[in-house]
Amino acid sequence: MTEISSLTDLRATYAAPSDIAVKKELAHIDRHARDFIARSPFVVISTADADGWPDGSPRGDAPGFVTVIDEHRLQLPDRPGNNRLDSFENLIANPKIALLFVVPDRRETLRVNGTARILTDEALRLRHAVNGKPARAVVEVTARSVYFQCGKALIRSGLWQKEKWPSLEGLATFAEAISDQVKDLDPVAAEARLSEAYRDRLY
Repeated sequence: MTEISSLTDLRATYAAPSDIAVKKELAHIDRHARDFIARSPFVVISTADADGWPDGSPRGDAPGFVTVIDEHRLQLPDRPGNNRLDSFENLIANPKIALLFVVPDRRETLRVNGTARILTDEALRLRHAVNGKPARAVVEVTARSVYFQCGKALIRSGLWQKEKWPSLEGLATFAEAISDQVKDLDPVAAEARLSEAYRDRLY
């Protein structure tokens, strides 16, 4: 197989980016990015450890849960999870972060790249409380690169078109899959624990 292994090979295979593709990248959060973030209930955050091994993690809440502080900073509250803390361990070793914001029924997405720090000030955590429960921590991102991604990927995927969604028939549930992957985990007990977590421990 022919492998692309150099920047020369890469640019010989792909055309140069358009003028708009280059110029659309900003070093700050403008009003359009701010409006998009205010409507986004879902973001994927990407981090990497000190050796460069990457990790992608979903975050979701009510639209506007990520708060834009000013044209360079935004804050993302952390909610209860599995306590693996992969993203946070990565950020302590390597503060670089990438975020991909999604707005339902919008084909385009928003990319924000920068550096992050993990804050635990009580007043700040309370500011991001839901149902009286403060955020466990707040990730503050200082943006260095902000730009919109065109909608080709979401158009091709049919993500917002239910008639194009694949059938779920035969697909294992999360509890069924995890009980196969983890030795001695009972699928019925796993389903019960998952249901309880979804019902009682979202915040």
